[in-house]
Amino acid sequence: MLITTTLALDVPRPGVALLRLNRPARLNAVNGVMRDELLQTLAALATDTTVHAVVLTGSGRGFCSGIDVRDFGPGTVTADDPAIDRLRFQESMAALPTAVRDLPQPVIAAVNGPCVGAGLALCLASDIRIASTTATFGNAAILLGLSGAEMGMSYHLPRIVGTSVAADWMLTGRTVTAEEADRRGLISQLVEPDALLDRALDLGAAVAGLSPLGVQLTKRALHVNTDAGDLHAALELENRNQVLTHATDDAAARRQKWS
Repeated sequence: MLITTTLALDVPRPGVALLRLNRPARLNAVNGVMRDELLQTLAALATDTTVHAVVLTGSGRGFCSGIDVRDFGPGTVTADDPAIDRLRFQESMAALPTAVRDLPQPVIAAVNGPCVGAGLALCLASDIRIASTTATFGNAAILLGLSGAEMGMSYHLPRIVGTSVAADWMLTGRTVTAEEADRRGLISQLVEPDALLDRALDLGAAVAGLSPLGVQLTKRALHVNTDAGDLHAALELENRNQVLTHATDDAAARRQKWS
């Protein structure tokens, strides 16, 4: 298990990794250390064949309040730095949602409080999103004079809530309540605060109890076919996946239980 200073990693259920962003005094804002540790941890989880689902949440009362603009640490950039250095910095931050999306295991975001900026990007890159009734969401970059389109948000958000709603949230930077997020389809379940983590772990355990190959191919198909050119391209991938999973010993054993 990796030793980190900004994350907490545990396996509270068989096959389910619980990954907490762990800077509660800063509402789990992402600094340079957290960025690097999160990338390393996600890379390790990606190759861990004992982990079949990942629950991502925040310690304390927040999920993630975005980038730590007050104390990011070494490696931060200013407006006076060369454009190429600022581009590399932005790319290093954009690598976070990419790493979440690219995990072979499904990721369940359990949003327990403020989910802003980089936190929203991590949430959007997850496969399943559930939230506490106390959660709030915000794309705040535009309030700082920046583009609201960053870290994959202009890709993920319109696909989840639709272009018009995404434009509303991204162009205004306003705070979105858990109730609105639920109504707009950003999250699949709205849960009382005390029940959130158990609900997320139950979901993770349900996924972890299924065929790992079937689950991972389903996740891949969802990603690819969201952008499929047409129905025929989507069916081509689905048909291949069914042929691959049908011949596994796991599938044969599960079919036997249903017969």
